Amino acid sequence: MTVSVLVPASLTREAEDKREATRKLGYVARAATVFRVDRLVVFPDDAGADKRGAGFVETVLRYAATPPYLRKEAWGERDELEYAGVLPPLRVTPRTGSGSDESGSLRQGIVTEVGSEGRVRVNCGLQHPISLVVPDDMEPYEGERVTIRVSSRRPVRAKIVDQPPPGYQVDSADLSTELSRDDAGVRIATSRHGRQLSVGRLGDIVADTGARGMTVAFGSPGRGLPDILDVPVEDLGGGTERESTVISDEPDGSRFDLWLNAIPNQGSEVVRTEEALFAVLAALSLTE
Repeated sequence: MTVSVLVPASLTREAEDKREATRKLGYVARAATVFRVDRLVVFPDDAGADKRGAGFVETVLRYAATPPYLRKEAWGERDELEYAGVLPPLRVTPRTGSGSDESGSLRQGIVTEVGSEGRVRVNCGLQHPISLVVPDDMEPYEGERVTIRVSSRRPVRAKIVDQPPPGYQVDSADLSTELSRDDAGVRIATSRHGRQLSVGRLGDIVADTGARGMTVAFGSPGRGLPDILDVPVEDLGGGTERESTVISDEPDGSRFDLWLNAIPNQGSEVVRTEEALFAVLAALSLTE
């Protein structure tokens, strides 16, 4: 079951400066981490693009997802990261095989050297790079990020595993591509013009997303999803709960299953994207 969150490249268009834009993306990264989002996807919004653009949004979100012990080696000095110091720590809960952070925990690593006889040296924050055997189905290259399972620190016992690292992964793709994925699950568009979330409706939605996973798309403060997709708002609140809205001329899979207003009777004229992330994901993360 996959949880994907889609945010526009125009996410920071209303931020006054790079510092505030970075702080805003830090809240997005926190929401993705708190609610165990698997994929955080930045989709194009050319009409709403600002001078920072998609590259800034993707870089900051990827940097935030990088463990502190790898950031210097992975990123070096980059203009987009001038104010990276304002990003809040994510403190990602490690996935473990035994319930202990010290035994069986997953860590990110960077391949620093590809050696002979099927071994590589990997920097994974254990004081110095360690030499590991390459699995038969992998061909890592220098600079590649890999996932390490550490079963012991003293002495060091670890191996490369074919698993995603803890936390979210950042991708860039257009909406129609993401909504057509086989693992898209329930495809939800968030908007104050969508169907209002209620206690009764929440149970059905949670049961559906819990079984199938979900892809949840958000707009930006100045340009909600109806504006970005050129969808008439009067079409979003009526019809049945599973009425779909086509957003492109792509095959039938390129559509939302539900337009959802997760903050009924909002007290502010505009809900910021990072605020909407917490509100929507908190509701959809409830269990039956």
